[in-house]
Amino acid sequence: MDTANRDIVHMDLDSFFVSVERLQNSSLEGKPVVIGGTSDRAVVSSCSYEARKFGVHSAMPMKMARMLCPHAVVVRGDMENYSRYSNTVTDIIAESAPVYEKASIDEHYIDISGMDRFFGCYKWTHKLRQRIMKESGLPVSFGLSVNKTVAKMATGEAKPAGELHVQRPRVPLFLAPLSIRKIPMIGDKTFRMLRSMGVDTISTLRQMPPELMERVMGKNGTEIWRRANGIDNTPVEPYWEQKSVSTERTFEQDTTDVKMLRRLLAGMVEKLCYELRSQQKLTSCITVKLRYANFDTHTLQKRIPYTSFDHTLIEVARGLFDRLYSRRMLIRLIGVRFTHLVQGTQQLNLFEDTPEMVNLYMTVDRLKRRFGKGAVVRAVNII
Repeated sequence: MDTANRDIVHMDLDSFFVSVERLQNSSLEGKPVVIGGTSDRAVVSSCSYEARKFGVHSAMPMKMARMLCPHAVVVRGDMENYSRYSNTVTDIIAESAPVYEKASIDEHYIDISGMDRFFGCYKWTHKLRQRIMKESGLPVSFGLSVNKTVAKMATGEAKPAGELHVQRPRVPLFLAPLSIRKIPMIGDKTFRMLRSMGVDTISTLRQMPPELMERVMGKNGTEIWRRANGIDNTPVEPYWEQKSVSTERTFEQDTTDVKMLRRLLAGMVEKLCYELRSQQKLTSCITVKLRYANFDTHTLQKRIPYTSFDHTLIEVARGLFDRLYSRRMLIRLIGVRFTHLVQGTQQLNLFEDTPEMVNLYMTVDRLKRRFGKGAVVRAVNII
């Protein structure tokens, strides 16, 4: 692929969860809105721009959010509804875009390289944005530039409800004054390290020798330096190539041990969920498969809100199993599959989950990375 002359669009639904809630309830317009669990021990999943002015941000404990913005309207999230709106927007993009990637529940990248010869890239993207807003009712911003990194940063500057085209000659000028925090791959730890080195803006970061960045931060340092210089050859990955994850087990002896089958299914789901979280992916569709002793094979699937939490998916999988296994015949094989995967972290689905629950998953995943996938399992899954 020629990466020298690309036109890449980054589209982002503005305050997506809040925007969906405002479609359902117009009285929320203009008010500070916080989305998440309603108890003090819950976590903020999203918030409106009005709430952000008071210092509220996602992943913050709800108790702190209430202290910072006492007059905020707290709305319990509805991931099923958000997933439905997300899919609506994806369908609109899929009808028009030559190549698109669903990066998360509220973000898409589109490769429209070469379209200038026919329509004009900016004109085409502007029309697509207008169509999304008209048909979904949701506000959306976009950045159009030479690669995914610059396009995403352009979207950040265009928000809320704006559009920005950063043409190739303007890329260095556009990036120079921005804070290093605006570079997509820079998290809090990296930001603090760079600030301690006296680096605040992208302009300053660009002046650092790439060798020094690599010495201090390893390969990530080189990549950060490249992105600060507007260099990013990452392709737009076609959404239809998103992989599924699955596992199945064939028994040496056919069985009707329902308790064992349910425990085994839970263990399979747990392992797949760890795989999802390791890849920073979420699923919105789960399928359970049963093959009987006579080789009859049956599957049942369910669309769900995006998640990678095993305690959520185990419950759904067991429900599907109970509906499937109605013939009380010997079972030869059992399997489970996650599809409709998108990039994202479980921060999307914290409405039911306390900080303790999120921290528990983080701790368990750390132990599995260190000691192996089988180091920590749910007691109920042990056969």
